[in-house]
Amino acid sequence: MGTAEPISPRNPRVAFARRLARRATRGKERRFLAEGPQAVREAVAHRGADGRPTLVELFATEEAVERHADIVAAARAAGARVLPASDATMADIAQTVTPQGLIGVCRFLHTPFADVLAARPALVAVLAHVRDPGNAGTVLRCADAAGADAVVLTDASVDLYNPKSVRASAGSLFHLPVAVGVPVAEAVTGLRAHGLRVLAADGAGERDLDGELDRGAMNGPTAWVFGNEAWGLPETTRALCDEVVRVPIHGRAESLNLATAAAVCLYASARAQR
Repeated sequence: MGTAEPISPRNPRVAFARRLARRATRGKERRFLAEGPQAVREAVAHRGADGRPTLVELFATEEAVERHADIVAAARAAGARVLPASDATMADIAQTVTPQGLIGVCRFLHTPFADVLAARPALVAVLAHVRDPGNAGTVLRCADAAGADAVVLTDASVDLYNPKSVRASAGSLFHLPVAVGVPVAEAVTGLRAHGLRVLAADGAGERDLDGELDRGAMNGPTAWVFGNEAWGLPETTRALCDEVVRVPIHGRAESLNLATAAAVCLYASARAQR
């Protein structure tokens, strides 16, 4: 791309990518943006259930092409259209303050909830009423790191393809099945029917995570339900679950934030199951 003329900021492809910052456009077009080399690398390697490549287009600055030649070459080999972009055009599309020179336009990739259940998962994270996109992406990353089989976002949770969610997942969005828009009652009922013990993570839980581990109650297939960052899980959601479990606070901290609590719970299950 060294001598290629950068695409004009007024080009329709740039305008389309810019509009993907809006949820309505993402839903209509079934496309989203993946920013930075890590996310783009994972997008290049991913294919949908229909076998089609997930990455459709790649905007790249000349510097990024030189620095990440392997990613750009892989994108071209996968059939993605590579568009040369100036720094100004990249800043116009990007949702970050300091773009890293690569922005991919990707196909939606979420998995039907029925397919998640059919795979007989042993560890699932359910995000119920989670509204902060950064937290949603970070919990997805935690679930991936802990070896979870799937993540479920309920219909009351944030958009999976919000740029902040995608960025916070650090590529994990492309690693494990994610079902979206599932009513919380349907999620809990379906997971339980497929043999998972469904646990609500809540600081006011009657059960203690350490106690559950000590009595060997964490060894079987488990789904963790995580709630809103500010007010946790509503009583109606807690009542749906088999148990409400708290992460013990041994020091003087008032509480743990959502992503930290999710990491503790998911890794506790992962260790017990292994």
